Amino acid sequence: MKALLVVDVQNDFLPGGALAVSRGDEVVAVANAAMREFELVVATQDWHPADHGSFASRHPGRAPGETVRLGEVDQVLWPDHCVQGTPGAEFAPGLDTRRFAAVFRKGMDPSVDSYSGFFDNRRRGSTGLAGYLREKGVGEVFILGLATDYCVKRTALDARAEKFAARLLLEGCRGVELRAGDGERAVEEMRRAGVEVLLGAYAVH
Repeated sequence: MKALLVVDVQNDFLPGGALAVSRGDEVVAVANAAMREFELVVATQDWHPADHGSFASRHPGRAPGETVRLGEVDQVLWPDHCVQGTPGAEFAPGLDTRRFAAVFRKGMDPSVDSYSGFFDNRRRGSTGLAGYLREKGVGEVFILGLATDYCVKRTALDARAEKFAARLLLEGCRGVELRAGDGERAVEEMRRAGVEVLLGAYAVH
């Protein structure tokens, strides 16, 4: 069985949001079209406490884009975003959330971030997504969302590590691009890990 994973298509990652991804709003229409092709659609949702350690505001003298150690791993500092219960954490307007069979929230532990929809950044804490997909008989996942160079990439890499066939719907992804070319580098890293990158029109059957 095939499933679509819709990664973090939330207000704070859209233009005008706290951690805006350029042209991030463009993935909404792509996601809605893709969802019609799948029997099973699952979403991930960044769901941070207000005191999350990935927020630059929690590190006096530090700015977004700088790197610190958090949860024993290198951590890019971000503006406060996707705080639990705030409008910025809500799914994007127009996204057809009625198609979501399940939503897996992540980033809830203030001591470690969670880019991947499967695990935290230490790969110790599981969201339960892998087990859920296996229970549903899923062997192949198609992935789109925000952002290509962080949460989409980590979700795709962990899908491969968990032995799922993984396909990236590139048309439905946009990158943060802290450094120019980060998105392209992320796509190449996914390819090297065995993720099939689908461009433009795609077939899911």
